[in-house]
Amino acid sequence: MPSSLAVVIVSYNVRELLRACLRATFASLARSPELATTVWVVDNASADGSAAMTAAEFPQAKLIASDVNLGFAGGNNLALHRLGFGGAEVGVDMVLLLNPDAEPLDDAIGQMARFLVEHEQIGGVGAQLLYPDGQFQHGAFRFPGLWQLWFDLFPPRPRRLLDSRLNGRYDRGLYAAGRPFPIDFALGAALMIRREAIEAAGLLDEGYFMYAEEVDWCWRIQRAGWPFYSVPAAHVIHHGGASTRQFRAESFLNLWRSRRRLYARFYGPVRRRLAVQIVRLGMRAEIGRVRGAAGRGEISAAELHDRVAAARQVASLFKNIRDE
Repeated sequence: MPSSLAVVIVSYNVRELLRACLRATFASLARSPELATTVWVVDNASADGSAAMTAAEFPQAKLIASDVNLGFAGGNNLALHRLGFGGAEVGVDMVLLLNPDAEPLDDAIGQMARFLVEHEQIGGVGAQLLYPDGQFQHGAFRFPGLWQLWFDLFPPRPRRLLDSRLNGRYDRGLYAAGRPFPIDFALGAALMIRREAIEAAGLLDEGYFMYAEEVDWCWRIQRAGWPFYSVPAAHVIHHGGASTRQFRAESFLNLWRSRRRLYARFYGPVRRRLAVQIVRLGMRAEIGRVRGAAGRGEISAAELHDRVAAARQVASLFKNIRDE
């Protein structure tokens, strides 16, 4: 009996990228006819005609047009519920979460699915992400630690530390070798998880509206006993942040709300206290940076106001970190 796969794409106001994503997805799936597949598109109340385009040009996709923006977690969960998760019977063996700004190349989806089918003890896999120009992009990471937090707020010199283990990265040589290797988590841009792992850990946490949803999910899945791997032979172009770039202050706040929630759930008391100190120090530094940029005429007075206000809100949010 062939393995079954559901591809879930949650989209918000990125019609042209979604069109390219769907074309690439169906082309990749055509390379693996042994897979019984369905493609789900969850439109998060887009105002750019994304839902109409999907219905007209990709009638083979199952379209869910939400009346409200449910975010990444809520949108994916909507499709997962339709697939039977959380109910009596689930109708698929694997689920691929795919961002609308991602384009699977060649047999990428089949490569990921076959690895899961052949390794029943593995909970999920990520792909080798590439920038649109074909350059390497990190797609797998170690779970967030304090060094990663520090480097994000205070970029190090030398810059090569950003590409290091301290910053949660895996050595590029692992990807170049072409063999699957164990990871902590993969980006939600292209993340495939087997049914049993989802059933063990539950659905995505909708307390995260934007950012860190897949980190939380992979962390819970790993704790439930299902490890993750990267499959470097599966190449996926990832444009990166196309939906989230539509905001600035709002996305900045959402990022730090999500990080605070993540730290509350997975950090112990000592790491929480250290995270609070690092973030509050980082927000003071951010205010200094943006004021300097405004003084040099690099940003407008309006942007200065928004960025300072956002940094102050984050600092206030991080007065402490309690259980969530």
